[in-house]
Amino acid sequence: MTRRRVPVRSRWRRQVRRFGITALFVVVAGGLWYSQERDQRDRLAWMGVPEWQTLTPTSFHRVLRNDGFLVGWSDVRVNPLWVSYLLHEVDEPRAGQRPDFRQDWRTLWPIAADSYFGSGYDRGHLAPNYAIAVVHGPEAQQQTFQMSNISPQRPDLNRRLWQRLEEVVIDHFVPRFGVVQVITGPVFPERFLDNVTNRVGLVEIPAAFYKIIVVPAETPMALAFIMPQEVRGDEPLDDYLVSIDEVEARTGLDFFPRLPEEVAEALEGSVATEGWALEEVARLPGRFQ
Repeated sequence: MTRRRVPVRSRWRRQVRRFGITALFVVVAGGLWYSQERDQRDRLAWMGVPEWQTLTPTSFHRVLRNDGFLVGWSDVRVNPLWVSYLLHEVDEPRAGQRPDFRQDWRTLWPIAADSYFGSGYDRGHLAPNYAIAVVHGPEAQQQTFQMSNISPQRPDLNRRLWQRLEEVVIDHFVPRFGVVQVITGPVFPERFLDNVTNRVGLVEIPAAFYKIIVVPAETPMALAFIMPQEVRGDEPLDDYLVSIDEVEARTGLDFFPRLPEEVAEALEGSVATEGWALEEVARLPGRFQ
């Protein structure tokens, strides 16, 4: 009894058909994933995620998505270059117990919870524990303690001046405007080689930190701050006001890339404090002072 041989052409057609079905599945699944990912990014980043102005090894970053915030992670600086999150009013603000710090498996280099011990630097949150907890819930709060959301900050900055600014955003600006978009991150010296060995373990130490707060209305309003590491902590917040253009110049990032050019020029080119009532909160003591 002889086995009937399948013609080579038939086998080839069958393989092509299988490949076509597999490719179609990959394209559809990839499209669905991209659509969902774009949806999540748009929800957490008004007018688009920050982009680099010029692609260099120090500006390249990957976007890590979390439940309540996005992280632009740099494997060269071993730091978030930016963190973006949206805050809105909630009826009963409530935060859970403070979680433990933990390593994020998505980063190329292993940064452990104890990596900063003995360095003289705090593990400084960029997406803040309390604000993310009350707006986005307990799982998002847990994710703020991943080391991909952390950057080295001197204690007087982290526990005093920076904490005061975070408190003003959630306790005063959010109730005042209903919704605010925040983008925050580190500022490094202009020349990478000048700071390349200034590290806590693998993590490069920033010279300063920025925070941009936007009211995403039809006519948007914005405040931007750059705070150096060397502060006492009791300075008025408005001492550190800058334009968004200055933050872009210091970081090499392009914020709100989908904003129309004429709107971007008005929003980013100057320091405008009208409507924020900043004078009422600039000298408030922090929660832990």
